[in-house]
Amino acid sequence: MLMPSQGMRILVATKPVDFRKGHDGLAALAQSMLAEDPFTGTIFVFRSKRADRLKILFWDGSGLVMAYKRLEADSFTWPAVRDGALTLSRTQFEALFAGLDWRRVRPLETPRPVVVE
Repeated sequence: MLMPSQGMRILVATKPVDFRKGHDGLAALAQSMLAEDPFTGTIFVFRSKRADRLKILFWDGSGLVMAYKRLEADSFTWPAVRDGALTLSRTQFEALFAGLDWRRVRPLETPRPVVVE
């Protein structure tokens, strides 16, 4: 499974997309539909109309990487369909990818230490 590093941007396109699209088609959607540069390392998550499938696209520094997941017995919990994208935290993304309700996941708010002991 793709494991985003801390601080990596994760954007979920809220509108369903044509799932026949591959790397180039999804990169074009990131540019046109989301007004984002697909070659920055941002993780883009796209959904199908049936909400039981997702595609993930990101630039790893040498090429576009695409992952595809289909849930066999359920559907993913998606945000309301509207224009644009929703930003998820790493924890919320991991819950979404696992088929859990990511809206119920809240990362711990840990203040950055000021002094090293």
